Amino acid sequence: MSTVVFAPDSFKGSATAAEVASALAAGWSSVRPGDRVVLAPMADGGEGTLDAFEVAVPGSTRRPVRVTGPDGVPRDASWLLLPDGTAVVELAETSGIGLMPALAPFDAQTTGFGQAIAAALDAGATGLLLAIGGSASTDGGAGMLTALGARLLDASGGDVVPGNRGLAGLDRVELGLRALPARGARILSDVTSALLGPAGAAAVFGPQKGAARADVPALEAGLARFADVLREAGVAVDPATPGAGAAGGTGFGLLAWGATIAPGSAAVGEALGLPAIVAGADAVVTGEGRYDDQSAAGKVPEYVAGLARAAGIPALLAAGSIAAEPRGLAGAVSLSELAGDSAAAIADPLRWAAAAGAELARRI
Repeated sequence: MSTVVFAPDSFKGSATAAEVASALAAGWSSVRPGDRVVLAPMADGGEGTLDAFEVAVPGSTRRPVRVTGPDGVPRDASWLLLPDGTAVVELAETSGIGLMPALAPFDAQTTGFGQAIAAALDAGATGLLLAIGGSASTDGGAGMLTALGARLLDASGGDVVPGNRGLAGLDRVELGLRALPARGARILSDVTSALLGPAGAAAVFGPQKGAARADVPALEAGLARFADVLREAGVAVDPATPGAGAAGGTGFGLLAWGATIAPGSAAVGEALGLPAIVAGADAVVTGEGRYDDQSAAGKVPEYVAGLARAAGIPALLAAGSIAAEPRGLAGAVSLSELAGDSAAAIADPLRWAAAAGAELARRI
């Protein structure tokens, strides 16, 4: 009997990591019923991070919170309290692009993310894990900082409007930020971009949030103004810091608050105890919705494959689509190829994830 660990990321917009792990394991067991399967759904700091922690950490509790959504409309969300007093807050849950009825690159905001952080602090959280993938906005984390006590003011002393749109008229900032919890705050992100420049938040990720190419210079100017005003207020954060451009610049805003940044996959994996789980296995199956050239830059499959190499066991991949040559993997299956095309795979991802699990079991 072999022990096989199933540690996929979510298939974003299609299935959660927990659902994918269960489907892959079911398919595997249909071919190799004698194997012991271990479910270890993963995340890299984006959508599904709360789910991954909730499944993996016994005694975790969801805490409901009412927040301002990325479109300015109130919505119900949640954060997760771990037994050791750490709160996990997920930006995708409160201010994510999946919550937008229509993309609004200049107006989407991160206020709700800050409100959820504030709720966790109010509840006595002693540490924070802040998952910032999947954002809808390019506001530099300005909305989040206002929810934590900052005031962003125009030349007449009034509050600027939310989103990147308000940053163009920003004159000064009154910080007054809440204190970090006793054990600090860690940012979970797989993005290493700087805040500004050709590889920054506006240029690379603005178009993904609905910006036309002609909009990018204005978004960039807003972020640059935000960084300048914070520097004038005494905030010593270099906009070139790797990860500052994550989540439309929310990484920069969190660094300005005093949070530290950590590679999302590794930080989540360590918190979930995945290295020890993989070390005790005979094989590991990982996956994500789309495997491409960015997958090697700290995303879940690369992290899990690294753990497998360290343990001397094979790592296998199931992905919705495969657009780059898999690295360091003993085998890979595309759900789109099994289903005939990507539309069919997206329409019924768990069926095809089970089929992928069965196919991988045949290849081991």
